[in-house]
Amino acid sequence: MSEYDSEPIPGLPAHLPEGEQLLWQGSPETWAIARRVFHIGLVAAYFAVLLAWRFATGISDGHTLNEIAVNSIPLLITATAGFALIGLLAYLIARTTIYSITSRRVVMRFGVALPMSLNIPFKAVKNAAVHRCVNGSGDVALEVEGLDRLGFVHLWPHVRAWHVRQPQPTLRGLTEVNQVAGVLSKALHAAAGQPERKTRTATSAHPADRLPASGSHAPAPA
Repeated sequence: MSEYDSEPIPGLPAHLPEGEQLLWQGSPETWAIARRVFHIGLVAAYFAVLLAWRFATGISDGHTLNEIAVNSIPLLITATAGFALIGLLAYLIARTTIYSITSRRVVMRFGVALPMSLNIPFKAVKNAAVHRCVNGSGDVALEVEGLDRLGFVHLWPHVRAWHVRQPQPTLRGLTEVNQVAGVLSKALHAAAGQPERKTRTATSAHPADRLPASGSHAPAPA
């Protein structure tokens, strides 16, 4: 029996109130978490540089290829252990996380060691920034107000990087971020009673798109 068996609906702490509809539900993708949260690409580059340096210094010192290979075994073991740890953490985060978008709020259920559920009503959403990667995956960060108890450490890794003083809860590692952004945009517009406007497409190399919010503040420009 797991700590989530008591959920009436997976990812939701309670049944939805009458009139509220579940519009979308999903979880992060393991590889996306490994790449965007733990930066596994940079870790691989780091170990590649160390191996190249070990090879170059070995050749310079007159060692044979066999000797260089034997001397590199501890480094290879360390690299393998590091990749395995990143993969395990990414898998656990993806498996224990469920994001939900309803007609009234965003619900984030996450936590490997300490499970928690975060309800973000649309009226608290000031802006929603969409970060897209070239492969179609990405994140949706929510700029919120009125939720003073939010802490960067408590939300990590489901939080926008570098926004420590004013943490922004973030739906991380979404494989179909355009679909999720579309659902959220329609829901925010419907909650605000406004007609929907299309958002432009951008990759992670460009400023994030902004989705209009249902709160009292106008969305900031991209």
